[in-house]
Amino acid sequence: MPVTLQQVDQDTWEADAQIRLDLVRIFTDAPPERLPLPVDDFIREHLANGHLFSCARFNDRLLGAVAVKLDQNAWWLSNLCVRKTTRRRGVGSRLLGLVSEAAHAEGRRLYAASSQLPVADQLLLSRLGYRLTKDGDYFELNLSSQGGHQ
Repeated sequence: MPVTLQQVDQDTWEADAQIRLDLVRIFTDAPPERLPLPVDDFIREHLANGHLFSCARFNDRLLGAVAVKLDQNAWWLSNLCVRKTTRRRGVGSRLLGLVSEAAHAEGRRLYAASSQLPVADQLLLSRLGYRLTKDGDYFELNLSSQGGHQ
């Protein structure tokens, strides 16, 4: 499945009705405990705070997304979700690989807070090369040792 990366920020969200529909569908498929707010509120608040969603695009549709909070040196990942109809096909792994390449290209580190991750996501991150820090607070991907590729 040739999945590409689509970054969705506030401007993209406002300009593209299909992206709005797809992103809402992605997070509507998430188990309720995965989101801190109702879907529409979660998406709007995340974008209004200057953050973005990194999304897996296949043809003209978004199939998966991860919330990305930006800071000076890093991207903090949370709330990974893939549409139910495309789960177990490598979309989440491919999305995280594309995100790591984009972060590496910008010289950013990647982190994911461990307290927010279900066990399945922790296993996926470990398989993709993320390592739990000594204090156990978050997973970190060392892009410099991997050349940015998964």
